[in-house]
This record gives sequence, C-alpha cells and structure tokens, in this order.
Amino acid sequence: MKKIAILVLGLFVTGLTANAQSTDKLIKFGVKGGVNFSNIIKDDGNNDFKTDYLVGYNAGVTLDIKLLENLAFTPELLYSTKGYKSESVFGTFTQTTHFIDLPILASIKLAEGLNVVAGPQVSFLLSTNNKFENGFGTAQQQIVEDESDRFKKSIVAGVIGARFDLSNKVGIFGRYALDFQKTNENGDRVTPEFKNQVFQVGLGLKF
Repeated sequence: MKKIAILVLGLFVTGLTANAQSTDKLIKFGVKGGVNFSNIIKDDGNNDFKTDYLVGYNAGVTLDIKLLENLAFTPELLYSTKGYKSESVFGTFTQTTHFIDLPILASIKLAEGLNVVAGPQVSFLLSTNNKFENGFGTAQQQIVEDESDRFKKSIVAGVIGARFDLSNKVGIFGRYALDFQKTNENGDRVTPEFKNQVFQVGLGLKF
C-alpha cells in the first residue's frame, strides 16, 4: 500500500511540474471539496445494530492527465471523513473516521461536459472519534491509529460516479465509494464488522 501512495504522490509532483510547463494543458492540476454522506454495510458477526448516515466532508488535490480525446487518467489525493450514527434507547453513538483517500480513476467523456469516472481507491486510516450523547451529557474518545490490529490501517475500495464540467476550469461531481475489505475483523454489539460506503458530492477547480 505504501508503494501505491508513493507512486501517486510522485504522479502529483510530476503533474505539477508538467502543468507549469505545458501550453496545451494535457495535464491539469486541480483542487476539490465536497460533502460526504457515509454509512456502513455490516458483515458477519452480530448484526443486531441499526445505523444511519453521517454527514462529513472531503477535500484535496487532483490531476487530469489526458490520454485520448475522450479518456483521461485522474488520480486524486483527498482528506475524507467517514463513519455512521446509531440511535438506541440509551442515546446516540457517533463514530467518525478520518482517512487519506487515493482514488486512481479513469475519466470517460460521454458528451460535452459529462464524464463518467471509475476505478480503485486506497484509503489510509488516520484516527477515529467516538461520541456518545444522551440527555445527561456527552462522552467523547479520540483514537489516533497506530500499528495495533484494532482496525485495518489501509483499505482497498471501488469508486464510480460522474463529473459535469461547467467550464474548462469548474466542475461538479457525484460519486459512490464502497470498501472491498472489512474495517473491523472482530464484530460485536458495540462495533460490528463493517465496510464503509460513502456518497460524495462537491465542486472541483482546475488550473
């Protein structure tokens, strides 16, 4: 996973240099940000656990590398929050996870301004925030991830979505990301075995 991260970071550095020197804009650097609507898909284990969507955010940098007239390679480097909420008679539990996402996407132009994007994504877990609220108060816990086996620290996912370019510099996007691997291998009533799923919408700028 670390090799993939180094490769993508190398592509961003190369892209920034090429973007500064290019006159025909075959490589475009960009920034993007938006809203995450995340929840979990429970796997094996104790599934007597109902969850709701959690609102978070994503922000980062992008490259748009033109390969053919209607095909581009579009890697990204994003900071992204995910997680879920759970209501019970005792109160509300919220788990917010903080990730660095590396989507490695292909962008296919279907019509003027309309593009379909799809590809794999590698996510690196940074920290986890747990919060429990009821009528008597709030309890919070922050966990900075280390080498323990509590949660997987790197996860492979798939991404599919669309982008609509309002101009050659501004675009809006919507996408869905689903983990291919379980985040937690040992589920229980407090933390079930699960995979993250995230719906994202937002705005991107290209330079």
